[in-house]
Amino acid sequence: MHILKIKGKAKIPDYIQIRDDDFTLKAYFRVDRPEKSLEKIGLGNRMEELLKLIEEMPFGKVIKID
Repeated sequence: MHILKIKGKAKIPDYIQIRDDDFTLKAYFRVDRPEKSLEKIGLGNRMEELLKLIEEMPFGKVIKID
């Protein structure tokens, strides 16, 4: 899986995309509301790790997660 942080502009908030290895979109959610979406795609058990990664990662960079 891959994670991408997207910078919003003006009234559009910052977003996170989670994509599979074929780069198919699996989740798309606001940076300030990730919990429900992470649970929905089955990553609730890695919530703490992913929240820290989302907070620290730069905008526009694709990061591979296992």
